Amino acid sequence: MRFRLKELRIDQKTRHQLSDKSRSSPAKYQEIVVGKQGILALLHHELVISLFGNFPGGLGFILRRLFYPSLFKQMGKGVILGKDISLRSPQRIRLGERVAIDDGCLIDARGDGETGVIIEEEVIFGRNCTIQAKYGPIRIGRKTNIGPHCVMSATSEVILGEQLLIGALCYIGGGSYHSDRIDIPIMEQGVYSKGPVIIEDDVWIGAHSVILAGVHIGRGAVIGAGSIVTRDIPTLSVAVGNPAKVIRKRGE
Repeated sequence: MRFRLKELRIDQKTRHQLSDKSRSSPAKYQEIVVGKQGILALLHHELVISLFGNFPGGLGFILRRLFYPSLFKQMGKGVILGKDISLRSPQRIRLGERVAIDDGCLIDARGDGETGVIIEEEVIFGRNCTIQAKYGPIRIGRKTNIGPHCVMSATSEVILGEQLLIGALCYIGGGSYHSDRIDIPIMEQGVYSKGPVIIEDDVWIGAHSVILAGVHIGRGAVIGAGSIVTRDIPTLSVAVGNPAKVIRKRGE
């Protein structure tokens, strides 16, 4: 299925939440971090994170497996959670069975209503990955392997297929700032997206690559390390460079 590219103007929601003088600091914290209002929800979130979030070693894995399911919308069997994982609105995050998330990752689902972040079974995240459903949902298919220090930012939508290999330090999604006006700062002019990022099954993305919003990568494609992908890549194609260009077809 091919999505039409479209511009989507959006506001800077988090900045407005933080600068809202009509709300208290605890209320802002609950909306941004906990995702639910109420003293019981706040206490429960803080207690679980404080007691078990940084507990080291194998015992830490066991304790998080026992106590973290109550934080998530869904957490399957056999999930492995490293220490110092940051969660934003975890009640909008669904984890399939045997998902593994290494130390220092951020999963932020606060920006897209109830859809949030869906991570299917046997997905593996390296250390210090950032997954942010800022204004659209993120879905990651089963058995996908994501290298350390990767960033996914859904200004529109990010849909990843099954059994992907994503190298370290890749950036997927994001948006662009309007910059036509010169009488106000760029950050005040709003952000737009050219549409969802769709990466089909069995794709290999080399380290340090950038996949921009509105791009559709077909099944079985290979993206060379350090590439910047600004347009669609067909099925079974090998693409490299900045901007990435197809240099051959796999199997030929």
